[in-house]
Amino acid sequence: MNKYSLFIFSLLVFLSANVYAEKKFDFNTNCLRAYKEIVKLKLNAGQEILKAEKNANPDNLIPYFLENYIDFFELFFNEDPAVYKARIKNLSDRLGMMDEGPANSPFYKYTKAIINFQWAAVKVKFGYRWDAGWQFRRSYLQVKANKEKFPAFQPNNMLYGAMQTVAGTIPEGYKWLSNLLGMRGSVKDGMGLLEGFLNSNDSWVPVFKEEAIFYYAYLKYHLLNEREEVFQFFKQQQLDVVNNHLYTYMTANLAINNKQSAYAKQIIQQRNPSAEYLKTEVWDLELGYAKLNHFETDANIYLQRFTDNFKGKFYIKDALQKLSWYYYLKGNMTEAEKYRKQVLTNGNTDSEADKQAQKEAKTGKWPTVLLLKARLLNDGGYNSEALAMLNGKSANDFNIIEEKVEFSYRLARIYDDMGRTAEATQAYVYTINNGEKLKQYFAARAAIQLGFIYEKKGDKQGAIKWYQRCLDMDDHDYKNSLDQKAKAGIARCKGE
Repeated sequence: MNKYSLFIFSLLVFLSANVYAEKKFDFNTNCLRAYKEIVKLKLNAGQEILKAEKNANPDNLIPYFLENYIDFFELFFNEDPAVYKARIKNLSDRLGMMDEGPANSPFYKYTKAIINFQWAAVKVKFGYRWDAGWQFRRSYLQVKANKEKFPAFQPNNMLYGAMQTVAGTIPEGYKWLSNLLGMRGSVKDGMGLLEGFLNSNDSWVPVFKEEAIFYYAYLKYHLLNEREEVFQFFKQQQLDVVNNHLYTYMTANLAINNKQSAYAKQIIQQRNPSAEYLKTEVWDLELGYAKLNHFETDANIYLQRFTDNFKGKFYIKDALQKLSWYYYLKGNMTEAEKYRKQVLTNGNTDSEADKQAQKEAKTGKWPTVLLLKARLLNDGGYNSEALAMLNGKSANDFNIIEEKVEFSYRLARIYDDMGRTAEATQAYVYTINNGEKLKQYFAARAAIQLGFIYEKKGDKQGAIKWYQRCLDMDDHDYKNSLDQKAKAGIARCKGE
C-alpha cells in the first residue's frame, strides 16, 4: 500500500470512528416530554415530539429507544397480529442502534435491557413463550451487568428489582424454564430495590416515576398481598387517573381484582375521552366485568363489543364465558349456549382465566344459579347482598360434593371480606378438608386465604403451613397462579 492509499485508508477509518463516536444517549428535555406523553398513552403526541427530536439531533439514540415504548403499549394492550408482524423487525433494528451508542454510558446496556424486557412481555401475549423466556433472560442479564458496572445509576434498580421479584416467585409449572435460563430471584431483595428507587432523591426518579409506580403497584398487590396499602399509596401519590390512561388502567384493573367494581367503573367512565389517547378495547372488557358483577343490564354490550373488536386472544374465552353467564342468569339459554360454544372455538388458553373458561365449556354443565350470583356479587365487593343471597343455606342444601365445597368457599370469601375472620376460617377449613382432591380451585384458594389470615395476625409458621398446603395440591384450576401466590407468601414469611 503506497503512502497515498495509506493516507486515504487512515482518513476513512478516522472519519468512520468519528461517525460512530457521535452517536449518543441524550435524555434531553424533548425526550423527557415525549416519554411523559407516551406513558400517559398519548402515543401520537409522543411520536411527534420524537420525530422533531430526531430531525434536530439525528445522532441521539434515546428517541429510537422511546419509540419502543410506543410499540410496546400498542402491542401489549391491543394484541393486533398485523401490527405485530409489521413491527417485530423494530426489535433487532433498535437493538442494533443501541449497539452504536457509547459503551461507557449507563444507557448502553439499560436501553437494550428495557427493549428486551418489553418485547418479552409482548411475545407472551402473542404465544411465543419460549422466545419470551430467552428475551427475558437477556434483559435480566443486561440490567444485572449494568447494575454492576454503573451502581449509581438508579433506573437499574427499578428494572432489576421488578425482574428479581418476579423471578423469586416463578411457580413450579415454569421452574424448569427459570432453571434453564439461570435466573435467581428474591421477593425481599427485588422489592427493596424497587422501593429504594421510588423513595430516593435521585434525579432519575421524576423521569421514570410513572413506570416505576406501575411495576411497584402490581408486584406489591399480587406478590406482597398488600392490597389496601396499594390503594393508600395511590391516594398518597395523588395519581392523575383522568389524564394519564396508564394510571387509569392500572387503578381500574387492580380495583376489579380487589373487588371494588363500583370504584373501577367510576375510574373508567371518568377518564379523559380525548382521541389523543391509545384506542383500546380493554376499557370495554373492564367495564363489562364491573357491570356484570352487579347484574347491570348493559354488561353484555361492553363484553360483546370487546369480543367483536379485540384483535388479540387473551381473555377472549373469559369474556365469552361471562357473556354466557349473563344470558344464563337471565334464563335465555339459547344465547347462553351460543356464547358457550364460542368459548370452545375462539381465543386461546394462555391465561389461566381463559383455560378455566374452556374447561367449564367442555363440561357442558352450568353453575348453580345461587352460587354463581353469590360469586359475582362477592367479586364486585357487594358482600352484604351476596351474604343475604346465601342466608339460611348450608352445605347440606346441595346434592353433590362440588356444590357443597363451592358453597362453603363462597361463604368463606364473603365472611373474609367482611372481616368476620373466625367464621371465614371455619368455612375455609371445611372447603380444604372436603375439596382438596377436586379439580376445582376452591380448596387451593382457601389455603391461600388462610395463609393470608395467619400471616396478618403474625403467625408466620401457621401461614407457611397453609401456603404449603396449597402447593401440595395437584391438578386443579389456576394451579400456576395460586402456586405463585403461595410461594410469594412463604418467601414473605421467611423474609426471603
